[in-house]
Amino acid sequence: MKVINLGESNTILNRYIAELRDKETQKDSLRFRRNLERIGEIFAYEISKTLEYSQKEVVTPLGIANCSVPEENLILGTIMRAGLPVHNGILNIFDKAQNAFIAAYRKYGKDNKFTIHIEYISSPKVEGKILVLADSMLATGSSMVLAYNKMCELGEPAHTHIVCPIASEQSLGYLSRNLPHKKVTLWVAAVDEELTNKSFIVPGIGDAGDLAYGDKL
Repeated sequence: MKVINLGESNTILNRYIAELRDKETQKDSLRFRRNLERIGEIFAYEISKTLEYSQKEVVTPLGIANCSVPEENLILGTIMRAGLPVHNGILNIFDKAQNAFIAAYRKYGKDNKFTIHIEYISSPKVEGKILVLADSMLATGSSMVLAYNKMCELGEPAHTHIVCPIASEQSLGYLSRNLPHKKVTLWVAAVDEELTNKSFIVPGIGDAGDLAYGDKL
């Protein structure tokens, strides 16, 4: 598995990450969602550099132009609900892509231990296609690994790009151990060192789903 941290370069991406973290800016849920969406757009642009391209003749009002265009055969998947704004940003760029949606949640037991449950997956066939899986955060990594394995039951992707703006060091290790495939690339914008006893990232950003869409029961 290859890991690419876009936050290691000084770009506008880092301002969006800073605003995601800022507890005062977080009070504006519209801005919070939009920042996640813009981050998704930046990741999509970078992913576009990895695709195969072909020449296409385009008829203009004055003649014919030869254009290099991507041979898009993409499926954009997201883990709801926190991953939706990132997903929307990626979809803004890859607007012809097919889409998949994964409903997963933590079920807590004693001593703050939890298991990941997937309620359903809505997806087209992924066999031989480029799969982009998005979530807002990668805490333990267990939800993403489970989602990836479930998606692969629908066919083997040609390559998988996992997009998570904020990740923990532990999650990177977990994915490396459980997704050793050469056909997986993990894209992040920041890597944090600590997890709480409830597996929340520190400093992190808090509960991305609640900040984007409001409190839940």
